[in-house]
Amino acid sequence: MDDATPSYVLAFDTANEVIAIGLGRLDAAARSIELVASVEVEARRASNTQLVPRIDELCARAGVAREKIACVCVGRGPGSFTGVRIALATAKGIASALEVGLVGVSSLDAVAWGAWKAAERGELLVVADAMRREVYPVEYRLDDSGAARLTADRVIKAEAFAEELGATGSSDRSMADDGDAGDSRHGGNAGDPSRRGRPWSALPTEADVHPDRLITGDGLRKYAEFFESAGALLPEALWTPTGAGLLLALQAAWQAGECDPFDAAWHDPAFALPVYTRLSDAEENERVRLARIDDGLAGKRGSRHVTMNDTAIANARANGEGIAYKPLDARHVADVAALEAAVMGTDAWNEVLVADELGRADRVWWAAYAADPKMPLSAEAPLVGYAGGWVVDGDLQILKVGVDPAWRRHGIARVLLARVADDARNLGARTSSLEVRAGNAGAQALYAALGYEMLGRRPRYYSDGEDALIMQGPLPTIALAAVPNGAVADAQPGHASYPGATEVAPYGESDAVEETAIADESRRGSACAALGCESDGVTVRRPLILAIESSCDETAAAIIDGGEVLRSDVVATQVDFHARFGGVVPEIASRKHIEAICGVCDEALDVAAASLGRSRLRWRDLDAAAVTYAPGLVGALVVGVAFAKGAAWGADIPFIVVNHLEGHLYANKIGLEDFAPPAVVSLVSGGNTLLVHMADWGDYRVLGATIDDAVGEAFDKVAKALGLGYPGGPVVSKFAAEGDPDAIPFPRAMLHSGDLRFSLSGLKTAVVTYINNERAAGRELNVPDICASFTAAVVDVQVAKARTALRETGAPTFCLGGGVAANPTLRAAYEQMCAEEGVRLVMPPLASCGDNAGMIAEVALDRYRAGAFSPLSTDALAHGDLEVPY
Repeated sequence: MDDATPSYVLAFDTANEVIAIGLGRLDAAARSIELVASVEVEARRASNTQLVPRIDELCARAGVAREKIACVCVGRGPGSFTGVRIALATAKGIASALEVGLVGVSSLDAVAWGAWKAAERGELLVVADAMRREVYPVEYRLDDSGAARLTADRVIKAEAFAEELGATGSSDRSMADDGDAGDSRHGGNAGDPSRRGRPWSALPTEADVHPDRLITGDGLRKYAEFFESAGALLPEALWTPTGAGLLLALQAAWQAGECDPFDAAWHDPAFALPVYTRLSDAEENERVRLARIDDGLAGKRGSRHVTMNDTAIANARANGEGIAYKPLDARHVADVAALEAAVMGTDAWNEVLVADELGRADRVWWAAYAADPKMPLSAEAPLVGYAGGWVVDGDLQILKVGVDPAWRRHGIARVLLARVADDARNLGARTSSLEVRAGNAGAQALYAALGYEMLGRRPRYYSDGEDALIMQGPLPTIALAAVPNGAVADAQPGHASYPGATEVAPYGESDAVEETAIADESRRGSACAALGCESDGVTVRRPLILAIESSCDETAAAIIDGGEVLRSDVVATQVDFHARFGGVVPEIASRKHIEAICGVCDEALDVAAASLGRSRLRWRDLDAAAVTYAPGLVGALVVGVAFAKGAAWGADIPFIVVNHLEGHLYANKIGLEDFAPPAVVSLVSGGNTLLVHMADWGDYRVLGATIDDAVGEAFDKVAKALGLGYPGGPVVSKFAAEGDPDAIPFPRAMLHSGDLRFSLSGLKTAVVTYINNERAAGRELNVPDICASFTAAVVDVQVAKARTALRETGAPTFCLGGGVAANPTLRAAYEQMCAEEGVRLVMPPLASCGDNAGMIAEVALDRYRAGAFSPLSTDALAHGDLEVPY
């Protein structure tokens, strides 16, 4: 291998309080890795600020240029959810920018290999801290040949695991919790329910406590007293992953044929995911509720005692084909049993067997219903499909898949399997297994298309004597679609649409950017080599910036050029994953950002390339990477910030951070090319309600803000109370258009307060109280009138305060920002008010009102021109003061 060939691997882990980084030299012939340099440092919840600078420092000290890195290796956990995501997002960014593969290894395996490198031999137990007085325990056997894993990832209470060790001398690896397990079904597949509980292969068991057992892991920092009698505790230096341990874990996987550090196509960064071992709190609580039969949870909107939370849990939205997916609940067990009898024949499970599955921590069941896409899921919606699985020893065993024959050919089985697999992955599953009838060619074709391969055959497994084929494969995945946001396509002249756009109308000083083809050959090489120029390629105005938005539940990316042309603006929404909870679940949002961010950025690059007439656009062709860093859900922000920092480091380009609220102000530039301050802005969204005076770009004064709920939050809560589903804004607006805004005199809170502050909590309470009183009186709710009257109360206050702000500041322009700025009633009211006041009204395109990356790119361009670059130690912030420069 010559000196010009990338031949190093960069490995790192932040699954706990320690940052571990290793650099290794790859030997392709021997499939071995030589340790070049490593470092371990206490992070103390500051991994996101220290990781990339430490990587840069280690590479510089070892004399390894980023161009020499052929592979990135990352610890996937289990560990701190946030810590694992910081490592994964950073690794995805670096690998994407370097265009190399990303290989994930177990953080616990890295600990075990670290102990092996320290010459420890024998039975090893790694007990990692899982918070909540829980641990992640995994057993290994260390001998001269290496570290062999004996058990799969799981999570358990520390004290319970200690008792387990004391009772059996080792964790009981028997998979049968009660002598009952299951078998897989698709269409006419069936099996003997009496065999439920038996895995395909029994794991070895161990005898009593081993006095020479070695115990390590950062769980000992909290729970050492639980395990002192179960074995010998290793030194604290061996409790956490090390750079050397990560490289040894990678080397072992390489030699086992499980990976190839030189194969970037095999190890696409988009497919690397964390190891969690449990669902989010919201999902766990949901499973408990759905395992009970409860009229409230059935979504009976005529009930006099239905709470906002009840109706939200019961709701789910149907897709364009009229199919809604949600976890199976106890109320539909009889429907599953009936469909079982119709499609499974004599091997069908009965109601008792199906009901027994619900609520179990290691079971996952999903259902599909026929429903109206325009309305929340009705309690009476017919069941058209179901699927269930059992997570055992890191494997998802598919127990059942059944689809109503009348609804086949709609991809229902695929979606159900993907939903089950998504939950199973979060429960620690790595693979999936199933049994299928030897004669069921259709089911076999489906499974083969999903990557399953045949492992063997069970003779006469089904009740009619037919053989079962055993198949195993990867977990089916759910990919969040990265689609055009619409802002570019709907742009006014001056913001060209894509693909192949050529019209350019610069803002600001015309000499601020040089109108040339892509240059700077000292860094990128020739223009054509860098961008894959075609003869009809579009002239590019520098800089070219990719911006990322991940502050809530939208993963978005956009690319802007120096002429202020948005070359791409794409978004992947998570709304389907949050709708059944009636609002955004922060932990789910963070998980979905990790899954979507590579695909969204890749799509942004591809769309921008088409816009520029190039065959390809790469990270190294960009001039900067930008990202929303505040305010927002900090766990969601962390993913975007870590990814962008990793990509900026990998591509060796500047890193820019953007205040999300400032992005909403800049969204008005997307709608009108000559828009400029001074102006008063009404910023209304799910998390913010502000009136802002823009004296100039970057010079903002908050005139008034909500003292409690934001406008968007109030819309969502009213929609919950009415059982209209999530998100609330669009559905409330739909009904409001059909109702009488004067029907119900809801209060106009703080309308005459004498200041520019807002309060929505009282209005929300008044609406909910009205709804409950109507139900208690046995009267049918007039949903259109309630929605219209509520909307009118919100709009009246918003408009009155905006009018006062315009008069006090003398601003000649009024504009909007935020998701609620798309509300048609609010937009119409502002139009009338601005006409009466004689001020100019500027409103962003509807697609630019909600969270999007186009607005972040607009801010980033100005910050690039000002040289406002940020260090790679920058972290995400839950709060960000719009008035404070950054």
